[in-house]
Amino acid sequence: MSDHRNIRKYNKPAGGWGALKSITQSWIKSEKPIKNFRAMLKTNQDKGFDCPGCAWGESPESGLVKFCENGAKAVNWESTGRYVDPEFFSNYSVASLRKHSDYWLESQGRLTHPMRYNAQTDYYEPVSWDDAFSLIAKHLNGLRSPHQAEFYTSGRASNEAAYLYQLFVRAFGTNNFPDCSNMCHEASGQGMKSTIGVGKGTVTFNDLAEADTILVIGQNPGTNHPRMLEPLREAVRRGAQVVCFNPLKERGLERFQNPQHAVEMLTNGSEPTNTAYFRPALGGDMAVMRGIAKWLFTWEQEAKANDMPSVLDHDFINTHTNGMDDYLAAVDATSWEHIEAQSGLSKDEIHRAATMYRRGKRVIMCWAMGITQHKHSVATVQEIVNVQLLRGNVGKPGAGLSPVRGHSNVQGDRTVGINEVPPKALLDALENKFKFAVPREKGHNTIQAIQAMEKGEAKVFIGLGGNFAQATPDTPRTHAALSKCELTVHIATKLNRSHLTTGKDALILPCLGRTEIDMQAEGQQGVTVEDTFSMVHISYGQLPPSSPSLRSEPAIIAGIAKATLGNTPVDWDFLISHYNNIRDLIADTIEGFEDFNTKLAQPGGFHLGNAASEKRWLTPSGKADFKPNSLLASLLNAEMLALGEKPDLILQTLRSHDQYNTTIYGMDDRYRNVFGARDVLFVNESDIKKLGFSDGDKVDITSLWNDGKTRKVKQFMLVAYDIPEGQAAAYYPETNPLVPLESYGDGSFTPTSKFIAIKLSKAEPDGRIAVSAL
Repeated sequence: MSDHRNIRKYNKPAGGWGALKSITQSWIKSEKPIKNFRAMLKTNQDKGFDCPGCAWGESPESGLVKFCENGAKAVNWESTGRYVDPEFFSNYSVASLRKHSDYWLESQGRLTHPMRYNAQTDYYEPVSWDDAFSLIAKHLNGLRSPHQAEFYTSGRASNEAAYLYQLFVRAFGTNNFPDCSNMCHEASGQGMKSTIGVGKGTVTFNDLAEADTILVIGQNPGTNHPRMLEPLREAVRRGAQVVCFNPLKERGLERFQNPQHAVEMLTNGSEPTNTAYFRPALGGDMAVMRGIAKWLFTWEQEAKANDMPSVLDHDFINTHTNGMDDYLAAVDATSWEHIEAQSGLSKDEIHRAATMYRRGKRVIMCWAMGITQHKHSVATVQEIVNVQLLRGNVGKPGAGLSPVRGHSNVQGDRTVGINEVPPKALLDALENKFKFAVPREKGHNTIQAIQAMEKGEAKVFIGLGGNFAQATPDTPRTHAALSKCELTVHIATKLNRSHLTTGKDALILPCLGRTEIDMQAEGQQGVTVEDTFSMVHISYGQLPPSSPSLRSEPAIIAGIAKATLGNTPVDWDFLISHYNNIRDLIADTIEGFEDFNTKLAQPGGFHLGNAASEKRWLTPSGKADFKPNSLLASLLNAEMLALGEKPDLILQTLRSHDQYNTTIYGMDDRYRNVFGARDVLFVNESDIKKLGFSDGDKVDITSLWNDGKTRKVKQFMLVAYDIPEGQAAAYYPETNPLVPLESYGDGSFTPTSKFIAIKLSKAEPDGRIAVSAL
């Protein structure tokens, strides 16, 4: 390992004293430690607020502390004593702000006033809410077509905000809803809807306690969903199998020390979070699942020949599935040579994994973006479903499919209508309720929105949260596309780089955070979210707003809608006076939300239900459909590589531990031994030597894509790391410029950020990272 000052060993388990130290530091940095500590005790509690971090669900048991390290960071990051007010903007031109890193921008504090960009002076200036709304309405109503506007949504927007947003936009006349889900779990939704008829997980929190086998595939819960570590550890403790598939040895998937267990902390003990750990090739998970299926069919033939019990669940297959014979033919046609070459695992290793899967009576398969950000991600999700169907592991307690969603309420936003390809039932319900002709054309997803702006076909961009300019692929192109807009609008809590990537006109509209008290005409309001287990619960802010000028997301959307459409198709002010009014509309038009306001009185909220978990298959066949895809001939394709070209390595982008999506809480990634740096490239030591470099050298990284364009990021430090040969890993958003806009998953449009062919070269002396942190 390099002796560079930013690289030092951290051998402790996930959680533990390291987590407590990190939480304490974030409290101190917030400059409001006492208030935030009290607020944290209301995180994920009844009558408290829902954590603004990840979408992991809540344990049904009550407890004093129901937050993790990264949840604490999210709260302290949002509830800070620093402020980005009009005086701040008067001191910095937009050009000068662009010179600062993303971390610096967000760490300046909370936005306090609506601001309008003055292109003549290159400064943001205060603007009244009414003038801001009027400006947006002028631009929207001046468009030749409603389809010339793009309406982006971040995953943390509440159900109430998202519902109002989709109602306004559809009343305006378009389905252009580029959404953060387009960049993460879109493949999960597409793969599951095509097989079991539902695009959500079939698992509840209680199922985790009943499972005897849990497969964690392409996911790093220790950083991305830390509260998941406790049920994984408890599963191992009770004798269940926890089988991990991840190229990197992630600390949270190895061992965990619960900061809330006094004995563990005092004795400095920790326990394992897995019973087996497999390290497939990047993009090789579909081949692994195909290998498991091949072993199951082999054992089934042996059982039949020897008059032994079946390996497959024939009762389930015969009653509830369709297409088994075609799938069996596809498995038979897949050679072991192909499976081994593509999976990165040997036949014997896959045999071991298949044996563990066969041993399970109640199996849950969990996955995240290690599965979904590939060209063949939809097919991979379908293969995961195929394997689960073979043994009837859908629709029974302790078993099922669990795509673990990222941002809080990213799933809920889709449920209440943020969808560029809306289901007919939703459109029919809206049309019947509100008596206007809803648009029926497919709208733009994230990739298509960028392309439309790039071509000058989209003139207005409105972002409900998020950091669109940095979260998206091909970063310089996204920046250029946004700058072509006539108007860009960002509804946000903190300053980020998207606000500095302005159209000809631009607005920043500051909103309340999840932690803050939301007072409307009829008193304090709560908003609802849906977690990854389809539980819906209500959230009440606990802290005074950071500024009296802040408005809630629902109120901002209602203000834009009223200025643009008048009181059509609803009385927007009435809806905002009490959010029960919004929830009544949701109850009338969205399946599963009947008696919405009544159900919210239940502590912990209510479950929306899931047809597939009840063995109701909402597919054209009326059954769960096996999907007999072929493995890709090669994970490297002609679009990536010019004829005869060979990459040095295959790169995956990932988060650091002090990061959530594009928000960077700090510069450390202690589980990967990195402190105070982000411009690092994790590479196997043998690959570093083979390529003629040394640990600690600085390199420039160029991605290979056969379109004649050069995509490069500069001055990354090589870090020798325990990673399979031929692979590399680096943080996003710094490496998002390497992902071509046209490199996305078949059937999903999700960027292929987990499989990027790259070449390394000695760093240019004056090289700097393209676009991101400086």
